[in-house]
Amino acid sequence: MTIAGENTEKSILIAAREVFIAKGFEGARMQEIADHAGINKALLHYYFRSKEKLFEAVFSEVASNLFPAMKQMLEADLQFKEKITMFIRIYLKALEENPFIPAFILNTLNTNPDSFLKYIKKAGLNPKLLQKQIDDEVARGIIRAIKAEHLMVNIIAMCIFPFAARPIVQNIFDMNNDEYQTYLESRQTEIVDFVLKSITV
Repeated sequence: MTIAGENTEKSILIAAREVFIAKGFEGARMQEIADHAGINKALLHYYFRSKEKLFEAVFSEVASNLFPAMKQMLEADLQFKEKITMFIRIYLKALEENPFIPAFILNTLNTNPDSFLKYIKKAGLNPKLLQKQIDDEVARGIIRAIKAEHLMVNIIAMCIFPFAARPIVQNIFDMNNDEYQTYLESRQTEIVDFVLKSITV
């Protein structure tokens, strides 16, 4: 691919990411993404045949940074509670920077789960390492016994829900956009405190 071609593709991905963040997958239109990238729609379709392909490319770019960071954290020589705190911070930061992630995951799991699972397998995340550390901490009387699969699903669910269900949560608690952003920022401390207290003996 030529330098010009690489720059065009990069411009498309940047534009798509901004539109997906602003409009979500369903609300985003290829014409709007083309306009945002400063190209015509025909050229956009030359690089990405469909909105689904473009969405997958944007997520792939995010995943290439997110999953390796998670893998490095899970394998790091850190105290268990420090590791959990770091995981929550990394995950929430990724969601704040890419609020389209929950929609992508849910859409992909419903339509083509194999395409999402390939990201997980490629990342090489090994939950057995986490379970071993949990078992070691339990044996030392530091935390209560818990399965890694329950702990990680609990954490991920608490992180994702405020992003995936933003219109509902924002409406129920009558928050404007600025108030909701403050609420999202406070989630890090709330989730860390909740999780650590729930597993501490």
